[in-house]
Amino acid sequence: MDECVIIVDNSNIWIEGMKYSAKIKGLPNGPDGQEPCDYSWRIDFGKLLGLVAEGKKIRKAILVGSRPPKNDSLWQAAKRNGFDVIVNDRNSQNKEKSVDTKLVALGAKILYTTEPATLKVLSGDSDFVPLLELAEENDWESEIWAFSNALGSVNLLGVANRVESLDSHISTIQL
Repeated sequence: MDECVIIVDNSNIWIEGMKYSAKIKGLPNGPDGQEPCDYSWRIDFGKLLGLVAEGKKIRKAILVGSRPPKNDSLWQAAKRNGFDVIVNDRNSQNKEKSVDTKLVALGAKILYTTEPATLKVLSGDSDFVPLLELAEENDWESEIWAFSNALGSVNLLGVANRVESLDSHISTIQL
């Protein structure tokens, strides 16, 4: 299949990328023993799209995440690099809500309204299993791209045609 649709759970890729970057830099655990994060790590969205597309024509690229602070240029950078960006407000407890379900709903709409291609899901979250199952039912190829620390508890290989770790690509996709 020469075309692909790329959907990105921004928080999953960004948070797990910060954790993986901290791991390879050897940053210590936090005071409560929590996994370290490299808060300086940033995604280059153009490089991310190029890497994941692997030379295929990008039919659609969708990025969903939570609203950043007003002075954050994240979403504009993603738009400039070819993503349709959807931003959700956080709930009253400042928790991220509706990101995965929005991506699954948009992905399902694409699966049912366009010709088969390759669906590339950038998240290690098992919330995307129903979307991957729909892809298979509709003769789409499907791929998961995520950092290995996000894939640890979920076996998505049985659902997706391919699982690709972003670990070896971290230097390619960072700013």
